[in-house]
Amino acid sequence: MKILLACNAGMSTSLLVQKMQKEAKARGIDADIEAGPLAKALDKVQDADVLLLGPQISYAKKDALDAADGKTPVVVIPMAAYGRMDAKKVIDMALDAMKA
Repeated sequence: MKILLACNAGMSTSLLVQKMQKEAKARGIDADIEAGPLAKALDKVQDADVLLLGPQISYAKKDALDAADGKTPVVVIPMAAYGRMDAKKVIDMALDAMKA
């Protein structure tokens, strides 16, 4: 499973990625989780199983959906989960998005 996270510059999501990798490993989920700036994420979105947007770039959801072209689900991480760096909730969101 490939999870892509995007934010303005890719910096604020780095800690969340580390926590998500630990959570995925604890659950026995084989996941490639990476973060980056929005522009790079839009270039890679069709290679991912899900694209998660940081709440600070929720305005870019339409652009992300256009780039995904219906092939990859795009989800905005809620501010509370992002602020708490709640890896469990964010992993659950990613899994739910892929099932939909």
